[in-house]
Amino acid sequence: MSSFNYLCLAGPTASGKTASAFAIADALAATRPVEIVSVDSALVYRGMDIGTAKPSVAERARVPHHLIDIIEPSEAYSAARFAADAQRLIGEINARGHVPLLVGGTMLYFKALFEGLDAMPAADRSVRAALSEQLEREGLHALYRELQRIDPVTAARLKPADQQRIQRALEVYRVSGQPLSSFHSEKAPVATPPLISLEPTDRAWLHQRIEARFHQMLDAGLVEEVIALEARGDLNADLPSMRCVGYRQTWEALVEGDQSELPERGIAATRQLAKRQITWLRSMPQRHIVACDAPDALSQVTALALRLVSELKLG
Repeated sequence: MSSFNYLCLAGPTASGKTASAFAIADALAATRPVEIVSVDSALVYRGMDIGTAKPSVAERARVPHHLIDIIEPSEAYSAARFAADAQRLIGEINARGHVPLLVGGTMLYFKALFEGLDAMPAADRSVRAALSEQLEREGLHALYRELQRIDPVTAARLKPADQQRIQRALEVYRVSGQPLSSFHSEKAPVATPPLISLEPTDRAWLHQRIEARFHQMLDAGLVEEVIALEARGDLNADLPSMRCVGYRQTWEALVEGDQSELPERGIAATRQLAKRQITWLRSMPQRHIVACDAPDALSQVTALALRLVSELKLG
């Protein structure tokens, strides 16, 4: 019997996680009610509904959901905070005799829960502001060259265009005097909870779903949603909330005053996100793979979930 007391469901964006989660909840309803814990760095934000494909009010009433709409887009949420919140919720859900089902595609959050995180220096607003000014003055290439000099290990694993991570690496160095790579210690392998992984056998299938869903978001009012967020006056393009895929491209299109390329940019960014998610999943050999593009994917998911839950140590 597994020593874990929760079940995980992961997959790239548009792979059918929501439908699979409800299928699992329906299959278990008669014996062990399910409560869903969101593992999604965008769903935590209030007022960001369309571009995150947030479960509807009706869906959340059907099955209890957690870690959705818990902070404002002006606030920050971290992997460490997620791990603490998730551990607390798992205990509370188990105490009710229910099954905690962790569902999402933010793989860093899964990693933080499974393995813990290295202690990192806290964000420093003054250092971050200085880096933003340097970026405006000298350009991203200059920041990347500086990172190559002070932390070649981190620079080698980052793309020269990865502004967010380059600035964070420089911030860590300026705050602590140590390179970011020195905080990434090698960890011994750890046991992990059962994880169902939705992965397409045909990448074109996923790409078509991503394209269709982004157009649906635009039709549903994504641009208007971002206009409303911008009108609040307390948000900017550098906040984590506004760097979420879909929101970033929409914000940029509004600033540029040209939405003609928004669908293409949004779809391309979402495909890149899905590619990163699949790469991360493939690094987890303990996962149980279900082909999300199979005609019987939902029945495979529910059968697998029933078996895995029967092996869990719950309560």
